[in-house]
Amino acid sequence: MIQEPLNFEQPKNKLTEVAEMERAKLLPKNDFNKKNEYSSVNKDALADGDEYGKGTGQFLDIFNEKAGAAQDIRERKKEMAINEYGPVKPYTTPTA
Repeated sequence: MIQEPLNFEQPKNKLTEVAEMERAKLLPKNDFNKKNEYSSVNKDALADGDEYGKGTGQFLDIFNEKAGAAQDIRERKKEMAINEYGPVKPYTTPTA
């Protein structure tokens, strides 16, 4: 089987022009590079009270109340205030 090389060139038209302008605006926002690589312990990945990080640095740490960005934590607290279930009253399966 003969494979032809892939050609990723885009046609020169208005859509390509707009896409290139938008890409140029978005790429500078990404501050990750070889010196500042994104990882589970990167400052911008950790939940430290700002609007960016979500994780705690621990593998699959889903039960930590400090996980999530600031808006996630606010929403979780709001939802917990109306949740009638918890450690004292867990979900149960009705018996027949």
